[in-house]
Amino acid sequence: MRLTELAHGGGCGCKLGPAVLRDLLADQPIGQMFPQLLVGNAESDDAAVWQIDENTCMIATTDFFMPMVDNPRDFGRIAATNAISDIYAMGGRPVMALAILGMPINVIDPSDIREILAGGADICAEAGIPIAGGHSIDAPEPIYGLAVIGLCAPGDLRRNGGALPGDALILTKPLGVGIYSNAIKKGIATKADIAEMIDSCTTLNRIGQDLSKRPEVHAITDVTGFGILGHGMEMARAAGCGLRIERAALPLLNRAAEMAQSGLRTGASDRNWDAVGDKVTLPTGITEAEHTLLTDPQTSGGLLVSVAADAAESVLDQICSVHPKAAIIGTVIEGAGIEIV
Repeated sequence: MRLTELAHGGGCGCKLGPAVLRDLLADQPIGQMFPQLLVGNAESDDAAVWQIDENTCMIATTDFFMPMVDNPRDFGRIAATNAISDIYAMGGRPVMALAILGMPINVIDPSDIREILAGGADICAEAGIPIAGGHSIDAPEPIYGLAVIGLCAPGDLRRNGGALPGDALILTKPLGVGIYSNAIKKGIATKADIAEMIDSCTTLNRIGQDLSKRPEVHAITDVTGFGILGHGMEMARAAGCGLRIERAALPLLNRAAEMAQSGLRTGASDRNWDAVGDKVTLPTGITEAEHTLLTDPQTSGGLLVSVAADAAESVLDQICSVHPKAAIIGTVIEGAGIEIV
């Protein structure tokens, strides 16, 4: 049986919707009694941050999901890359990971489970960190991911807030992962499609660690299950600003637009739109396919970077050395919400 047939969803499209998550967390303590907790639940950021001393912050995150591809090793590689991304999005250096594993033991061959774990180990080795332990359960659907710990200097910490009006917005990876995942689940993705998606999803976002050293970079977040609109809205809210996004400038996987035009999309697109649609201004004549791309849930997506306009081209050149499809996709503006042009 294909891995993707064992799960009702896949990748970051499995995430609870933003509106549901806000409701569930509404009455949870947010840590005001802990002054060392620099980033927690209240910020809707990529990871938690605890300041150890004047020179060191600890960054902690966890991320896991169900398979979006059928090759077990690739599933492990994608899940690990996605989990480590949260550390890079905060400007940190990952130092250690713990594995999170839930498998239907009587359904999946043990050799496939070993391959999933090996894929995660491959990516952690590439990131220069060990998988030092973890926890496993017998679960009805396959689940894999990591809890990751990282470090950074307080001055290198980058939150999803901090964007300033006039900043340029850079997206480091192409959109379309949710659409491609749907094509894989339906059995209509080509080998080239699958290879392209896996290549993007297994490219580490370690550039975030380098960008955090640049004072011109004001804010960073990674774009995952809530899509460019959802994570863009989190950046806008945290900064008390608005975003203007140029839909024609968005980098896309090679056949993402074609697939969207054919009607391929995920249910998470509707969820993502419901969460932010009342705060998004759309242009006259926007197509259904363009709308799908704006709400498409990403798995192990790129970083959304807010950078001073006069440094944007220099920062883009630095990013493109690792992520060749990176592009300037818009600007930070006065006001609130997101304007699509």
